[in-house]
Amino acid sequence: MNDEQDEEPAALTPLPSRRFEGRTEFRQLIRDALAHAAREGWREIIFSDPDFADWPLGERAVTQSLLDWSHSGRRITLLARRYDEVVRQHARFVQWRERWSHIVTAMGCSSADALELPSAIWSPGWAMERLDILRCNGYCGSEPERRLLLRERLAERLAKSSPAFPATTLGL
Repeated sequence: MNDEQDEEPAALTPLPSRRFEGRTEFRQLIRDALAHAAREGWREIIFSDPDFADWPLGERAVTQSLLDWSHSGRRITLLARRYDEVVRQHARFVQWRERWSHIVTAMGCSSADALELPSAIWSPGWAMERLDILRCNGYCGSEPERRLLLRERLAERLAKSSPAFPATTLGL
């Protein structure tokens, strides 16, 4: 199978509302969510994770979904303790972030404990949260109550954060 055949079912299948288990399923849910974001024109997305090390952000398909999603009036917020792993592991994502810096807000919460910071994707219509980072399990779905509770927790963390992960690094 080629990459296009692998991506096609994800774009046609509705996003699930269920528990998920394991790193493979977690990573696939991220791919699927971004494909849906691009196709459905999600206006706002929040990514939150202590370091995004387990996320497939550097994959070509993920970057393509982000490119397809990146139209006027859209915005994404990133929240992490640190962005070292993003820079080290996800070069394509770093390039996308540089190009689309005008729609990306990157915040850091370096003083937060890794377990305090949600590992999640939030959008107005669907959310996914990894409840156990080590075992990589959690819940995803479109239930309004679950999305609202996650959004409130993310807002609390964002209020305690500061700008981080600059789009460019100016040298002297």
